[in-house]
Amino acid sequence: MTFPLLPTTVVGSWPRSKEVLKGLRDRRAGRITEEAFHRIADESVIECIKYQEEAGLDLITDGEQRRDNFISFVADKIENVKMLSVADLLEYVEDKASFEEILGTLDVPAFSLTNPAAAGKISRKKPIALDEYLFAKEHTEKAVKVAIPGPYLLTRSMWVEGLSVQAYPTKEDLAEDIVAVLREEIEDLIEAGVPFIQLDEPVLTELVFTQKNANRTFMCGALTAKADAEEELAFAMGLLNKVTEGMRGRGTKIGLHICRGNWSTQEDTLLRGPYYPLIPHLAKLNLDQLVLEYATPRAGELQALEQFKDSDMEIGLGVVNPRIPEVETVEQIVERVKEAAKFIPFERLFLNPDCGFGTFAQRPMNTPEIATAKLGNLKAAAEAIKVELTKQEV
Repeated sequence: MTFPLLPTTVVGSWPRSKEVLKGLRDRRAGRITEEAFHRIADESVIECIKYQEEAGLDLITDGEQRRDNFISFVADKIENVKMLSVADLLEYVEDKASFEEILGTLDVPAFSLTNPAAAGKISRKKPIALDEYLFAKEHTEKAVKVAIPGPYLLTRSMWVEGLSVQAYPTKEDLAEDIVAVLREEIEDLIEAGVPFIQLDEPVLTELVFTQKNANRTFMCGALTAKADAEEELAFAMGLLNKVTEGMRGRGTKIGLHICRGNWSTQEDTLLRGPYYPLIPHLAKLNLDQLVLEYATPRAGELQALEQFKDSDMEIGLGVVNPRIPEVETVEQIVERVKEAAKFIPFERLFLNPDCGFGTFAQRPMNTPEIATAKLGNLKAAAEAIKVELTKQEV
């Protein structure tokens, strides 16, 4: 589909209602059926769509209302995947004290952390996101974006040595089947007419910005990264290109979201650093768009985007912070977008928040009302810039 100049969108997640949160707990405990949970989630999806429509967004999501967080939900979608709690993970961690220290230092609540792990040969049991897209599309005239975990994130999370090694001697072995699962899903999404697929790879920044215990991270229970960041990044880029091979140019944009963590409102606990160390690797990707954080000083200089100035890569520019209650003014957003346009032309900019408003279901970053206000100003900023550009043309 054709998007307007400076399309406005979200990264994915939206705060869940009390009913959905209770439904997630009840489903996990076996107190309600899958069908009963989806009836609850259906209502919440419709409500969060209305919020995004109220804000005037061009490209919306279903708010990930059926997911407990950005990755562990795949345990219900893929064969032979087991959900592990923090207590379960500790059984597989050699340095238990270090792992517990990381959880505390990074302000990660135990109830928020669950991890999908491969307990045997994996295959796609049911759609990862196709069903979510089809339901959302029935309830809006807007374009609907779909977010799914990327192949490196899934590989890092799902390979747990003591549990996975019989089926997959190494994480590289598991990665081959993860690529196959994601390609199967993406083929179905493209066939269904999804205008935008977003692959989430938050741990790429963890590779270059974490100094202590770089191979042990809150984001991935498997703790399998090698000490050499360059080697891991090359592995991650290879997986992404295998997933997207032959997928572009078929009517569906494919983007990659890279953040620095979205689990806490305490900014000093989150990863910080400019995108420069990642840029040479990202430049090798066969993608349409990079969805990046730029709403906080933690992201570094916008000049890092200059590498893509003469390419066809689009940038999903994070210009509002989902983790703070203060609503960015239209003027602040306009100024930030204009600064980015010094390096990437307006024609290749999408506008979005830095990350989701509810990455972990039990720990939303903001209220729906504040999220809507932020997105409303995001849309107003886009319109203000377009009016200014039109005047300049005249």
